[in-house]
Formats: sequence, structure tokens, C-alpha cells
Amino acid sequence: METRIKETQKVETQRPFSLTIYLLIVFGLSWPFQIAYAVWGATPTASYLLSSLSMVMVTVASFIAGRYIFRDGFKNAGWSWGNPKHYVWVFSLALFIFAVPTLLEPVLGLRILPVGVSVLAILGNFLLRFIITLIPGFGEEFGWRGYMLPHLARRYTPRKALLIHAFIWWAWHIPALIAIGSRIEGIEANMGMVITGTLLISLIPAMMNAVIFAYVWTATQSLAVSSVYHSAYDEVRDAIEKSIGFGPLVGIWEMSATTIIGAALLWKGNWKELDLQNDC
Repeated sequence: METRIKETQKVETQRPFSLTIYLLIVFGLSWPFQIAYAVWGATPTASYLLSSLSMVMVTVASFIAGRYIFRDGFKNAGWSWGNPKHYVWVFSLALFIFAVPTLLEPVLGLRILPVGVSVLAILGNFLLRFIITLIPGFGEEFGWRGYMLPHLARRYTPRKALLIHAFIWWAWHIPALIAIGSRIEGIEANMGMVITGTLLISLIPAMMNAVIFAYVWTATQSLAVSSVYHSAYDEVRDAIEKSIGFGPLVGIWEMSATTIIGAALLWKGNWKELDLQNDC
């Protein structure tokens, strides 16, 4: 009887989730750091710190929303370690997206890899950055997948919820995308067109990439696994780019692979666990 009373009191203190209010909190706390990244993130250290802070602030904002604004808690966020095979799977996916095209480029005659590059140095740099990126990676995964996506799934069908979540994820990256477009060399006269093109070209691949991230979280029901994938995705990419650089195939491969995999998962993926959020 006492337990039921406590549960009833808890429900009465909750407030209906408002996507608009949630996004105002998240964007209000995290975008200043993304904008700072776009303006002052020219050096590797500043770029990493500012972008990482923007990712962490997604969790801070989500905690404020769930704990103090809507008071609905984080019970279904994914508090499990997952299965060891899940970690192998997500690392393999990150390697497929970035390492495979890098290795294919010299085979296809697209470029010659630089000599004197130490594989151990690349691995060492990757492991260090991978470990410290786990916290920023968790920052995004807890907010977008662990908190916002289940709320959307309670209101919409799973695929509609996924698409709304994916569009928001792309929109959240707009300052970073503008920074990427503005730093392309030789575009001063056409900067507006290049930035617009960058935003438009990135829209579908970014949304389908968000679907992949959502599938990792949904299939494993684990923020730990999805955070590891987020960190692996970022740092496999950065370790290769900052050591031997990207050739002409990598960007095309990345966008194509994430778009195809994401679209396939959106269409045929098993979203049963997400659909169950309607019963919560």
C-alpha cells in the first residue's frame, strides 16, 4: 500500500514532456560551446575541448530537464553494460566506415600512403583519445538516445520518432557544420554557397547516421555500448585523419555507408524495444 502511494505521488509530481522546452534547454546550454568551436576552434586543442564541452552539456541539460523540469527520471535510459559481442560489433562498424576505405585507396591506385607512419603511434593516439572521448560520447548518447528518443517514441510511431530525433541531431550540429564549410580553402568569394551546400549535403547522411546510433542503443539497451560506439566512431576517424590523412574515397565511403546502413535499419530494423516505450 505504501509503495503504491509513493508511486502515485511520483506520477503527480511529473510534468508532461515538452520537446520545445527540452530543446530550448539543450540548445541553450550546449550551443554556446559549439558556436565557440566554430569561431575559435582552429587549433586541435581548442577544437577538441569546445566540441567535447558541447557534447557534455547535452547530458547536463537532459539531467536538468528530467530531474527538475519534467521530473520523469531516467529509468529507461539504458543502464546496462550490454554484451561483449556488442562491443566487438560497434568497433567493427567504426573500422568498416573509416579504416576499410583508407586501406582500399592504395589498392585502387587512388593514392600512396605516406611512408614512415608508425602503426603503434596511430594506435596509441587512438586509445588515448578514445578513452577521454567516452565522457563526451556518453554526453550525447544519454541526451539524444537515452532521454529524448524514448519520449518521442511514446508520442509517435518508432520510425517517425527516429526521423524527428535524427533531424534534431543534424540541426544540433549546424554550428560545427558551418565551421567545417567555412574552413574549406579557396572559398572566400563563395562562402555562403559552400556553407549552404555543406548543410544540405550533410542532411540525409547525418540523419541516417543518427538512425545507426539509435539502433545501437535500441538493440543493446545499453548507454555503455552506444557511448563506446560514439567514441570509437569519432576517434577511429580522427586517428586516421590526423596521422595519414583522408584520401578521395574516405568521405564518399563514409557518407554512402552511413546512408545505406541507416536507411536499411530504418526500413527493416527491429525497433521492438523502441515500440515498447509506448507502453511505459
